Amino acid sequence: MTRLSVNINKIATLRNSRGGNNPDVLQTALKLEKFGAQGITVHPRPDERHITYQDVFDLKAKISTEFNIEGNPLEQKFIDLVLANKPEQVTLVPDAQGQLTSNHGWDTIKNKAFLKNIISTFKSEGIRVSIFVDPNLEMIDAAVETGTDRIELYTESYAKSFLENKEKAIEPFILAANKAKENDLGINAGHDLDLQNLKYFAQQVPDLLEVSIGHALICDALIYGLENTVQLYLRELK
Repeated sequence: MTRLSVNINKIATLRNSRGGNNPDVLQTALKLEKFGAQGITVHPRPDERHITYQDVFDLKAKISTEFNIEGNPLEQKFIDLVLANKPEQVTLVPDAQGQLTSNHGWDTIKNKAFLKNIISTFKSEGIRVSIFVDPNLEMIDAAVETGTDRIELYTESYAKSFLENKEKAIEPFILAANKAKENDLGINAGHDLDLQNLKYFAQQVPDLLEVSIGHALICDALIYGLENTVQLYLRELK
C-alpha cells in the first residue's frame, strides 16, 4: 500500500493568521498519526509564513511516524535545520523566495552538480533524499546521477487534466515511474492529489511508495472531519 504523508502547512497557516497557538500544529500532527497517517510533511519557507523553524524542532521531538521536511537547499538555514533534526526524509524543492506554492520540478541537468553535492551531505547523515521532478524522462535520467534515493513526481498537470482525459493525464507519470524503476529510484508523488483523482493515480503508477497531501486533505477535513478524512484518503490508497 502506498503510504500517506500529510502536509500540515495549512494548519500552520491558519494558526499564524490569528496569532497564538490555535490550531496547535503539534497536537494536530499527533492526532493525524493516531488517525492513521503514516507520515507528517512540513515545508518551512524562509519567511516562516506557515511552518516555523521552531515547529520543525517541536514536531521532531514528539511525532513517531515518518517525518519529511521539504524545502529549497539554496538556503543554508534550511540545510542547517534538516541536519539538526535528521528527519527520515528530506524532499528538495526548487521554490523561489516568496513563492506561493511549488509549481515545477528541478532541472536536474542544469542543477546536477549542486544537487549531487547537497544530496551527498544529507545522505552522509543517514537522511533519505527525494527530489521534486516533473514527469520528464530526461530529468529523471539526470536525477539518477545526483545520487538521490527517490523522486517526487509533481502531479499538478495530472490533477488539472484528470476530469478531461484521465488516461492521457496519467500517461507521462506511468512512463516516468517506469524510468525511475529501471534506475532503482523510489517513487513519491504530490501536489493537487485529492479524493477524486488519487485512487486512479495510485492504481496506475507502478511502485508508488508515498504521496504527500496537504491542501486538499485539510479542505476535506473542514467538511468530513479530520479523522474521517484521513481514513477516506487511506481507503483510496488501498
